[in-house]
Amino acid sequence: MQKILFLCSKNRLRSPTAEAVFSDVEGWEVCSAGISNEAEVHVSSEDIEWADYVFVMEKSHKRKLANQFPRALKRKNIVSLDIPDEFEYMEEKLVEILKSRVPGHVR
Repeated sequence: MQKILFLCSKNRLRSPTAEAVFSDVEGWEVCSAGISNEAEVHVSSEDIEWADYVFVMEKSHKRKLANQFPRALKRKNIVSLDIPDEFEYMEEKLVEILKSRVPGHVR
């Protein structure tokens, strides 16, 4: 079972969409959280330690994670999907982008 964590700023649009899109993939266990203090579900060090793969939506999220959780991130591969905060939840274009960018990173 591959454990995959999706992160965005507030866990309202992009990362919950990713969680929904990939929740039915056989062999994947997925969850999502946010990095911002205003996040619906705020990421914790336990979330990061749980994950085999951590996907962030923007490069700035990667930097924020490194500052907030330096110990938990040791030996973790963080992948930035470079998806700007301009999509609605489950927006067709966002789903297409996720489906084209995520699977190639997961073994």
